[in-house]
Amino acid sequence: MKKIYKYLAGLAIIAGITSCTKLNVPVESQYTKTNFPQTTADYTALLGTMYSNLSSNYAVPYWRMQELSTDEAILPARDGNYDDGGQYRQLHYHTWTADHPNVTGIWQWGFSGINTCNRLITVVNGANSSASVKAAYIAEIRAMRALYYYLLMDLYGNLPIISTFPVNSPPPTQPRAKVFQFIESELLNVLPNLPAKTNSLATNTLQYGRPTKGMVFALLAKMYLNAGVYTGSTRYQDVVTMADSVENNTNYFLDARYRDIFLPNNGPQINETIFAIPYDQQIPGNQFTRFGFFYYLASAYGMNVGLSIAMSTTPEFYNRFNLAGDFRTKTWLVGPQYYPDGNGGFTSQPAYYPGTTTQIVITPNLILVPPKPMDVGNTIASQSEGIRSIKYYPDPTIIQATRLNGNDVPVFRLADVYLMKAEAILRGANATAVNGELQTPLILVNKLRTRAGAQTATSIDLPGLLDERARELSWEGWRRNDLIRYGLFEVSYPLPNDNLTMNTAPSRRLYPIPNTELKTNPNLVQNPGY
Repeated sequence: MKKIYKYLAGLAIIAGITSCTKLNVPVESQYTKTNFPQTTADYTALLGTMYSNLSSNYAVPYWRMQELSTDEAILPARDGNYDDGGQYRQLHYHTWTADHPNVTGIWQWGFSGINTCNRLITVVNGANSSASVKAAYIAEIRAMRALYYYLLMDLYGNLPIISTFPVNSPPPTQPRAKVFQFIESELLNVLPNLPAKTNSLATNTLQYGRPTKGMVFALLAKMYLNAGVYTGSTRYQDVVTMADSVENNTNYFLDARYRDIFLPNNGPQINETIFAIPYDQQIPGNQFTRFGFFYYLASAYGMNVGLSIAMSTTPEFYNRFNLAGDFRTKTWLVGPQYYPDGNGGFTSQPAYYPGTTTQIVITPNLILVPPKPMDVGNTIASQSEGIRSIKYYPDPTIIQATRLNGNDVPVFRLADVYLMKAEAILRGANATAVNGELQTPLILVNKLRTRAGAQTATSIDLPGLLDERARELSWEGWRRNDLIRYGLFEVSYPLPNDNLTMNTAPSRRLYPIPNTELKTNPNLVQNPGY
């Protein structure tokens, strides 16, 4: 399945490479109306470009902007190692600038995807295919363009809206509310021409990692849940409507085991995945084992590679994993370490630091060692500081050449839809029945707790729901989005011996438009506070 996706993306690299760097490449220099595209294979190769671009940065720099700016993930320096010019601590302390490498890189990545989609629409419109065939592929492309726009709107707010290819003049910045309206209109327009999830694994494999009706419903639910942030007007009942639209397709249902969603062999067989980004162990891969695992546990987990001693979560965030029996707590490594049992748990065999009979112990606190900023030092003891994640379970076949995971990364899944619906109802929307069941927030939350083996809740309120989102969706790229919606993005959580101060200005809820873009496009307007 991942080989199929890799083939789809790989075929398109040559065709699409110029779209990443130039806006005015003549379409006819790559395709002609008489020879391309015509067959399903032609279209598959053509559209692969927009998917390969998406995977190239989603699970590393995009993820870092969403997570390292919160309490959910932190990448401290270790005696200067992993400082990388201060880019990770700038995310942690909200002190990034318009020259931050992720700020610049993700803007360019997003608009590379948008411009690629615009180019593909031009090509498909000129193809020698039936109107229905072209309508289906154009709907797929426009849905992907809308996704790119959503990812950028969430980070940067005000954006230029580019919907044609080539671009003949520098586009101006548009208000966030107008960008929201554009995305919403695009999604609603293409919805009828997108496929729905079926009960056929073969069909779902062909759709996997591509837009479906379910993806549109989930993305609209996410937009409507955050509409108060994005536009100033709340739309909570619309969240419920979109959630119900997902649930009305009974081919989406919770998988029996939480861990299966994130294993190295995850894919279209996961029933609750609505949209995921497929990865293999080649570049681009995802970072979760290389940066988020623990170096000295590699051999215990069957790996023979060199990993980093870098990324973890904060003690403050981990404290939310406090429910008896909750399997989700096992996705974190803290305390004395043991060999895994292969089923998501652990044996009684201690894991030792290499060459010793000293058991590995991971301690939760990140104790800084001034004067170097956000630096915990690089002794064995300090290397063992910081709770590590095995949510995206380490792949024993990981290769030294890349040290990257092959686990696919979910963007939207049914569990998030449940939690979005629950929150919308708590914020004033009316509860609705699906398949004969009146779904109150408590019922929706307890569906997830029951699947995780955790004790069920007897009541739920908005703060409790935020904690439930933390437990269910940790490291899935939504923490910044959640904290901003809850008005908590500016809350600081200082580390012991901290010599830096977090910037708590509300303007930090948006990233700046990169300086490089302002210099090349005089019609862009910088976000306030930068």
